[in-house]
Amino acid sequence: MAGKKAKKLPREKYETELLRLQTELVKLQEWVRAEGTRLVVVFEGRDAAGKGGTIKRVAEHLNPRVARIAALPKPTDRQRTQWYFQRYVEHLPAAGEIVLFDRSWYNRAGVEHVMGFCTKEEYQLFLRQCPIFERMLVEDGIVLRKYWFSVSDDVQEERFRRRLDDPLRRWKLSPMDLESLTHWEAYSRAKDEMLVHTDISEAPWYVVESDDKRRARLNMIAHLLGSLPYREVSPPVLELPPRPPSTGYERPPRDLQTFVPDHAASL
Repeated sequence: MAGKKAKKLPREKYETELLRLQTELVKLQEWVRAEGTRLVVVFEGRDAAGKGGTIKRVAEHLNPRVARIAALPKPTDRQRTQWYFQRYVEHLPAAGEIVLFDRSWYNRAGVEHVMGFCTKEEYQLFLRQCPIFERMLVEDGIVLRKYWFSVSDDVQEERFRRRLDDPLRRWKLSPMDLESLTHWEAYSRAKDEMLVHTDISEAPWYVVESDDKRRARLNMIAHLLGSLPYREVSPPVLELPPRPPSTGYERPPRDLQTFVPDHAASL
């Protein structure tokens, strides 16, 4: 499909396959928990490339005690004095956990570099240290997957315009997002440079074409599942116990409690 604009995936096909893949993600989760695997999935890409929507579908049916989303805010004054990777290390998984990074340490290779939020020396140091850092993670047994969501300039602008007019998605738009439109080529160069330095054999980058969000979600999830040697873990056999006989409990009068008004009745 590279270089070709794929036909938009019909909703019915999308929803059927998404449900199947999400069922497999639950199996993956149970395998991660049973095997004590530590899984890190990095989601990167331009603003409005579809990262957030994909993360939402990945995590939708997973146990939040096993799979969590790490979406870090801008660093505090104290964190700015730490080793750059330090605050991300705090969010790495323990045995039997999955962490989905909604943006990651690659902020330095993208927005911080392009917008001048780090020095040239800090940027160059990141490019040297990042492959070492990721090799250390993999060497220690962490399973690392990195996905770059690639969106065209026309589609990105269209999505920004829709967000401006949508009260449910307006919060997704920031002045920094809009400013990225005027730095399209700078972000492209930064992405190319990032891939040159950090697309390593131990932790390669996987590019997800994301002009069609439905197709991108299915492709990313299917690839993640196909890249891992998970198996179905037999769940414990559960049986509902019989309800014991009443011991005389009586519920207090309803007028002693404050109930939520029945808004649905007014519809």
